[in-house]
Amino acid sequence: MKRLLAGVALAVTLTACGVSTQQEIDMGAQYSQQINAQLPIVGDPEINRYVNVLGDSIARLTSRTDITQANGWHFYVVDSKEVNAFAVPGGYVYVNRGLIERTQRMDQLAGVLGHEIGHVVKRHSIQQMQQQQGANIGVTLACVLTSICNNQAGQAAIQVGGTALFARFSRQDEAEADEEGIRNTVRAGISPNGVPEMFQILINERTSNPSAVEGFFATHPLEEDRIAATRALIAQYDPAILRSLATDSRNYQSFKARVRSLPPSPTPRAQ
Repeated sequence: MKRLLAGVALAVTLTACGVSTQQEIDMGAQYSQQINAQLPIVGDPEINRYVNVLGDSIARLTSRTDITQANGWHFYVVDSKEVNAFAVPGGYVYVNRGLIERTQRMDQLAGVLGHEIGHVVKRHSIQQMQQQQGANIGVTLACVLTSICNNQAGQAAIQVGGTALFARFSRQDEAEADEEGIRNTVRAGISPNGVPEMFQILINERTSNPSAVEGFFATHPLEEDRIAATRALIAQYDPAILRSLATDSRNYQSFKARVRSLPPSPTPRAQ
């Protein structure tokens, strides 16, 4: 936790003025380093290679060519059974093992990655940081991705500067990220239907096993109307184009099987 607290000073400094692309990238690199030291990141090279190839195939087609050219995008799998995903400013995207294991096809994980990439493209996290005057991004991201902050010290840490940063995106932010995710998965030749389908999978699990997905719903407002909204966006595309897009692959099923074959996820550490 002490390592993550080191991010406060930088966040406070940057919220006092506009955040340039280079500042965003530098900040993201710092927070990613802190998060990777705190969270159980999957080290399997084949798993890492696949998620980065899939993520980059979507991210490199976005309007954020500044990130692609300056530092590239980085994708990580967190070895946590909880269902969640998050993005750090500057092009660092995290997805929990528990979410991958709930997917059925490649386009569903692509939709999740596309959505998180969308938050970076729209600079939603930067906007929240500027509004909230310097909350501790590193601590908050670590807390929302897993349960490492299930104690008083951890809960206090994520309240630095008032309201916890990234605790919950607005419905408008989520809608914008959904639209970006749909647009860019299509550009990447991947079916966007994975976006509403993944939402439905999570809503169904919230009914049958709410504790498994409470982290996701705490950070991503999601109701049935959001599924309808994403399906309406998809309906604007030519059906012939949609039918031509990829939904799954042998490589994805091999990737998912490799994720499932990992040893049980570690128990979250008390801080």
